[in-house]
Amino acid sequence: MITSSPKPPWLKVRIPSGPQYEQTRRLLREGKLHTVCQQACCPNIFECFSKHTATFLILGAHCTRNCTFCAVTQGPLLPPDPDEPHRVAQAAAELGLKYVVVTSVTRDDLPDGGASQFSTTISALRQQIDEVRIEVLIPDFQGNHEALMKVLEARPDILNHNIETVPRLYSTVRPQAVYQRSLALLAESAAQAPHIPAKSGLMLGLGETDAEIQQTLVDLRKANCRLLTLGQYLQPTTKHHPVVRYVPPQEFDHWRQTALNMGFQEVAAGPFVRSSYRAEKSFNQLSHEG
Repeated sequence: MITSSPKPPWLKVRIPSGPQYEQTRRLLREGKLHTVCQQACCPNIFECFSKHTATFLILGAHCTRNCTFCAVTQGPLLPPDPDEPHRVAQAAAELGLKYVVVTSVTRDDLPDGGASQFSTTISALRQQIDEVRIEVLIPDFQGNHEALMKVLEARPDILNHNIETVPRLYSTVRPQAVYQRSLALLAESAAQAPHIPAKSGLMLGLGETDAEIQQTLVDLRKANCRLLTLGQYLQPTTKHHPVVRYVPPQEFDHWRQTALNMGFQEVAAGPFVRSSYRAEKSFNQLSHEG
């Protein structure tokens, strides 16, 4: 049953405003940079921009896929911008970041899916910022082994690829993705570069059952995924997949403990949690435990 109820009290957020927020937005605009915060209508944009942090979105603002949960749209595709990695590194340095998260739109039109741009961006960040930590949130590269290796060889500190939802919902939520392909990418990353923790994330509230969530967590652990995020799905527009249920905070607490009991080393779970939300805190916790 699809819910038509208003958002519950725990999903209220502040309207973006304030000098720090505007400074971050201006810096990104002047650098001609995209962020997933803006493109994907992230509910944490006020908090993150106000702290002078953002998740950089490379390879343009348009995607080759049409996932029904995502606010990033299809549109004209441009060749990768060779100056983009430098601008990302420069903006990250100006923001004072020591932990940088880089993601991208999915670019199935490119032979390597954009892996070269990830690699170059990682290198630019290391050249620009001393002792920087880098997390990359990558697409599935259509299962291209060479593309994945290109990213791993650039030595990110965290390799993130979101499973997003349970396998039954892929045909409606991620019609151009393949559940087993995403699992295989995470498993291959962990096998090829065990020193780089593998991370993934799930949205809740799309219509999944508890048993399906449980099985997906089992599958992720079998793929040697070590870090996990669980957040509430929010419908970007009326044309997107509807919210079937608003998951209360206590259920997120339950799933966090369940995942930790399964062997995940760090789990961020809550209505507002997103892939890169407080990513540095999760990394530091993992490093401390290690």
